[in-house]
Amino acid sequence: MKNQPRTLPAAPVRLAGQNIVLREWDEADIPALVEMYDDPEIDRWTPVPSPFDVEAARAYLGRARAARAEGRLVQLAVTSDGGQPQGEVLIWWDGRDIELAYGVGSRFRRRGPASAAVTVATGYALQHCEARRVLLRIEDGNAPSAAVARSEGFAPTTDELVEREAKGRRALLRTWCHGNGEPAP
Repeated sequence: MKNQPRTLPAAPVRLAGQNIVLREWDEADIPALVEMYDDPEIDRWTPVPSPFDVEAARAYLGRARAARAEGRLVQLAVTSDGGQPQGEVLIWWDGRDIELAYGVGSRFRRRGPASAAVTVATGYALQHCEARRVLLRIEDGNAPSAAVARSEGFAPTTDELVEREAKGRRALLRTWCHGNGEPAP
């Protein structure tokens, strides 16, 4: 195996495949970002603040850009053609592994953009980031995310549950690994 990179690639990332285009967010996308994240289902499963307004969107993108500048995170809008965002996928370096996270706006759910984004981002992580493993971390009960994970070749691992706290709530997340992970019994 090649030496593992310590950060994600620095160049702007634009990925295409599976009838979608993943591209970095820009200021013109703030209304779409607000629409996507000011949603009860997004609020339920993510650490994003709620209500999610223009100010929250600007702060969210600012934090993402700072992490991007440090080479830790690539946060991409999920689009059908490079235009209107339908959701997002986050790709971040977690030591030797790449972790993905994703969300889709309510108008675009059950149409395949999450599955397509996970497929494209997984391919990118394996081919360009030399990831040891590509992971998802999903809270038990999040059936839509678990369905996307399964459909894209991820399986639960025997890794310890990951504890994260957000919005005053403790979440225990199960680790799912693409292909080469150790499935749970």
